Amino acid sequence: MTHKDSSQKGSSQNDSSQKASITVASATAIGVGGMMGAGLYTLVGLAATTAGVWIPVAFLVGGLVSLFSVYSYAKLGARFPSRGGAAQFLIRCFGDGVIAGGLNIFQFLGWIIAMALYASGFAGYARHLLPFDTPDWSGKAIGVGLVIVLIGVNAIGSKLVGRSEMFVVAIEVAILVAFVVAASFKADGSNFEQSGGEGVIGIFFAAGLLYVTYEGFGVVTNSAGDMKNPAKELPRAMYQALFIVIVIYVVISSLIVMVMTLPEIEANQGHVLSDAGRAVLGQVGFIVIGAAALLATASGVNATLFGDANLAFTVAKSGEMPADFARGVWRSGTWGLLMAGALTCAFVVFFPLSSVGQMASLAFLIVYGAVSVGHMRVRHQTGAKAWLLIAAVSLNLALFCLLLGYAIHTGPASTWITLIVVLIASFVVEIVYRKVTHRSLRLETAPASGDAGAAAAS
Repeated sequence: MTHKDSSQKGSSQNDSSQKASITVASATAIGVGGMMGAGLYTLVGLAATTAGVWIPVAFLVGGLVSLFSVYSYAKLGARFPSRGGAAQFLIRCFGDGVIAGGLNIFQFLGWIIAMALYASGFAGYARHLLPFDTPDWSGKAIGVGLVIVLIGVNAIGSKLVGRSEMFVVAIEVAILVAFVVAASFKADGSNFEQSGGEGVIGIFFAAGLLYVTYEGFGVVTNSAGDMKNPAKELPRAMYQALFIVIVIYVVISSLIVMVMTLPEIEANQGHVLSDAGRAVLGQVGFIVIGAAALLATASGVNATLFGDANLAFTVAKSGEMPADFARGVWRSGTWGLLMAGALTCAFVVFFPLSSVGQMASLAFLIVYGAVSVGHMRVRHQTGAKAWLLIAAVSLNLALFCLLLGYAIHTGPASTWITLIVVLIASFVVEIVYRKVTHRSLRLETAPASGDAGAAAAS
């Protein structure tokens, strides 16, 4: 064996060891943790204002729309595994240009808005659980404090993120199962006869708002670079995570409707589930479900921060951000991790939960739809079916138009205006940075697992 062969073998063994740090179970947990950070705990009350008692249907619609995007992401992730997930997908789909660069910067900011939603939800539950009143500014302080703590967790490394997500999700699911069992004895199906909401169109408005509750499936693709066999493991993790979350959302939201009246749901926006726990199990239920909400929202920030740091790392490596974003701060940390945390804190401070919820859903409808549009250009490499990609694009576009129209109609204007500004600014930054640095985008060179043999032969 030559020195070169020995080096390549050693490198291969090191790569295999690094990839093995994320298993199917931990990747599924990251996806579940990323998706369950907002929907049940922070947006149910807001969704009820348009969907009425048909919140479970809105969750189901949002999940079915997400399924088509999951198909697109799973095909791309299996063929082009990397730590950057969709960041690399966009470069491969659209090539070295302003479209891929601008969308990647926008995606980075979209995840930051989602983290602000989760952190705001955490703060809302924390304040609600306290036995005394707290000033309004305390919610902002709690949200910022959560982000700072989780930056430290993510800085230690991807293995800790995966293990912590599995631990948190296990506790959270156990608490929710206990709630389901207890609530089943007090559920009143006649509650679905209550009037309210805005009819069928209101259900679709709510589905658009709740779309962000499924954005965690995108986080899973960022773990592909740490998997041993992403071609097989990534799709399994993504579909498992989505299926688990859809079932949980539909079942829990149905029970909420059956143990609370619609006016009660709307009046307790931001912490509906803990109040449902009180309706079922008294003060004990209120505290236990509130604790589960704290775990869920915290894990949402944790999992999404992991994905956004990896996105920043890959975007910097490909030339779309300054090189400092790819420079290690700790063992697995990057300056991108610090930037993501700082921007998240800014959104927590300056926007209410309802605004970041709408902005996050609108942002991911754009990103996921754009990825599927680009996927059409490379589907001969991934083996994806054209009609499924077209369905993904069409459904994302339909929900985006509905939610944007609702945001414009109901206000405040700062919500949709801020999102548009962020979108335009992403492309302006890309254009300016490209002209100043004269750089071109680069792809990760690691082949998909299915191509390893061909790569070695060449």
